[in-house]
Amino acid sequence: MTSVITLLTDYGLEDGYVAACHGVIARIAPQARIIDVCHLVPSGDVRRGAAILAQTIPYLPAGVHVAVIDPDGGGSRRVVALEAGDHVLLGPDNGVLSWAARAVGGARAAYELTDEELFLKPVSPTFLGRDVFAPVAARLAAGREPAGLGPAVPLDRLVSFPAPTSLVRGGVVEGEVLSVDHYGNVQLSIGAGDLASLGARPGSILAVRLGRRQLSVPFRETFAAVPPGEVVAFTDSAGLIALAINSGDASQRLGLPPGAHVRLSPAP
Repeated sequence: MTSVITLLTDYGLEDGYVAACHGVIARIAPQARIIDVCHLVPSGDVRRGAAILAQTIPYLPAGVHVAVIDPDGGGSRRVVALEAGDHVLLGPDNGVLSWAARAVGGARAAYELTDEELFLKPVSPTFLGRDVFAPVAARLAAGREPAGLGPAVPLDRLVSFPAPTSLVRGGVVEGEVLSVDHYGNVQLSIGAGDLASLGARPGSILAVRLGRRQLSVPFRETFAAVPPGEVVAFTDSAGLIALAINSGDASQRLGLPPGAHVRLSPAP
């Protein structure tokens, strides 16, 4: 197993939680290289964490990827390790790993983390990142095989988010808000190819339907192509259509939380 470990959490940076996880890993596997993916996921936002990991993992080296976004911390849900491609994903079985596994070819095996000899003692039920996931990740980086972590879990029994989808019909492409970043940019499940199939290209105007509202929004290559305060649509770094406000918060102004329905079409 590679000695790269990545960490994705909603722990924030104001406290010592992230440092504690780093410290546990360093004490067990000092040779491991740690990459912090993100620790500012909104508290308990499992879908946001899933989206960040899925869109980042194609650019990460083979390794052990820990994702701890768990609004049910201390609850009865299991904690798991998934083998997918040349990666091992560790996290609660609440869907946070599902999109990342799919992004690297799909999980081929899963195991429940039950070998308590691998954990710190005592285990705090409210800090599994430090007491369970960090030491297990370190031991995987040091050569432990995933199959030795606990019993196999049938892949069809894992909690999984449905794949984000878009639908093109009648000259309109329909999708949903996939995630909202800390700038307030609204990432849709609609790919640039969906709009291209309707003849929409950067430089054109889009009709954006948000429930009963309809907006005319310029489609540009970057949010900086419109004056400050104006709404713009652009293709983001993941190849998905995003709505933004130059120097503003599009999610707040447009009232678009994750999961909201959106329809796009070329403006007449």
